[in-house]
Amino acid sequence: MIDEILDDAETRMGKSIDSLKAEFRKIRTGRAHPSLLDHLRVDYYGSEVPLAQVANVAVEDSRTLTVTPWEKPMVKDIEKAIMKSDLGLNPNSAGTTIRIPMPALTEERRKDLVRVVRSEAEHGRVAIRNIRRDANSDFKDLLKEKDISEDEDRGAQDRIQKLTDRFVAEVDKLLAAKEAELMEI
Repeated sequence: MIDEILDDAETRMGKSIDSLKAEFRKIRTGRAHPSLLDHLRVDYYGSEVPLAQVANVAVEDSRTLTVTPWEKPMVKDIEKAIMKSDLGLNPNSAGTTIRIPMPALTEERRKDLVRVVRSEAEHGRVAIRNIRRDANSDFKDLLKEKDISEDEDRGAQDRIQKLTDRFVAEVDKLLAAKEAELMEI
């Protein structure tokens, strides 16, 4: 029973890390990366669909993304979606290809993005701690029902704490890497 709770906690903590990585990918550095546009949704014949379903997104060079729609009429809709996004990008269309130049980040903008990244990392740590709390609560319930002894409860709590420490350290490592990436010019 203890092992099942620990396995479940480890799986959930891993998902928290994956979610944090996805959030970090959305935060723009100075380099062009196709995942910057992953969360964009485009109006496609009356329904909102992810950009990847209506166009090919590629990196032309380190500061330029190209978006090639599958259908020519989609160019205007894709441009509109990029302009409306919170990314601050200005697309230029040349026929059926949309080029998106990545403006250089100012020092102030970099610091703002570092604050955002730190906030996301803290959300990740909180999620991991909440999973630990849930597991400890499950251990207490087992102890109350006399399914496990106090020693087993203490041992299980030590194991969940080690697991928590490992995942929090991974969050810190991801945060340090993203901060370094944001601050490099």
